[in-house]
Amino acid sequence: MASILSRLITREPDRPPFPFIVGMNRSGTTLLRMMLDAHPELTIPPETHFVPALIKACRQRGATPEDALAAMKSVREWGDFNFSDEEMMGRLRALPKLRPGPAVRTFYEAYAERQGKPRYGEKTPTYVQKMKLIERALPEARFVHVIRDGRDVALSVLDRTVRDLTVADVARRWQKKIRKAQEDAPALRHYMEIRYEDLVADPVGQLRAIYQQLDLGDIQPALPAIEQYLEETGDYKTNRYQITDELRAQVTQRWARYIQQFGYGETETTAQASSNSGGNTDNKDAPAA
Repeated sequence: MASILSRLITREPDRPPFPFIVGMNRSGTTLLRMMLDAHPELTIPPETHFVPALIKACRQRGATPEDALAAMKSVREWGDFNFSDEEMMGRLRALPKLRPGPAVRTFYEAYAERQGKPRYGEKTPTYVQKMKLIERALPEARFVHVIRDGRDVALSVLDRTVRDLTVADVARRWQKKIRKAQEDAPALRHYMEIRYEDLVADPVGQLRAIYQQLDLGDIQPALPAIEQYLEETGDYKTNRYQITDELRAQVTQRWARYIQQFGYGETETTAQASSNSGGNTDNKDAPAA
C-alpha cells in the first residue's frame, strides 16, 4: 500500500499535449508549424536539433545543469534563440532534480514566456527518427508526421541543396524515414499522419483534425492569422529541378509500396504538373520545409 501511495504522490501532473511536427525535410513541416503557431495560445520555435542530445545527457549518472546546457549549445542553431548562459543555467538549477523531461520543458517554457503564450510545440523534421526516445522523456508528446510525395520531396531538396545528391538518394532517405516512423508508431501513445497535399488542398479541414488531436479547441480564433500566412506564401515558384521520365519511373517502381500507400500511385508530381501546365500550382513549394 505504501509503495502505491508513493507512486501516486510522485506522479507527474497532467500536462497539455506537446505537439511535435516531424517528417522528411521539404515535406511541409514549416507550413504546418506556421499554421499552428497562429493559435493564440501555442508557439512553436524554429528547429532546435538538440532535444535527443539533451535527453541523453540528462540520463547520465551524475548529470549536472552544466551538462544539460552543453547539450543545448552543441548544435549550431542554439544561437538563434538568444538565451544567455546565465538565464538558462538559472532555470536548470531551479529544477528539483535534473531529469530529461523537466530539462527539455525548461527550454520550451522559457521560449513560450518570451512569446507571451502558455503552450509550446516543436518542429524539427529529423525527430521523426527519435520519437520513442522523446516520448519516454515527455509522455505528453503528440507526433504529427507530415508526408509528401517522395518525388516532389526529391525535387524540392535538389532545388536547394549544394551537395552532390541524386533523386534516388533523396527517395531512399524518404523511404527510410517513413518506414522507421511506421515501425515506431504502434509503440507511441499519440501519432498521426497527414499528407502535405491534403494540407494544401484543404488547410482548414486538416487543421480541424490536428486541433482535435492536440486539444487546441476551436480553430476560429486562429483563422485570420492562418489565412494571412497562406495568402502571403501562396505565390511561390515551383521547383526548377526536373526529374526525367526514365528516372521517375525507376523511383516509382523501386518505392512503389510507399508511394502507392499514401495515394500517390502513378500520378505526376505537383512540380511536373506545374511544368506541364506552364504555370504555378498550389503546392506552395517554398514553405515546404
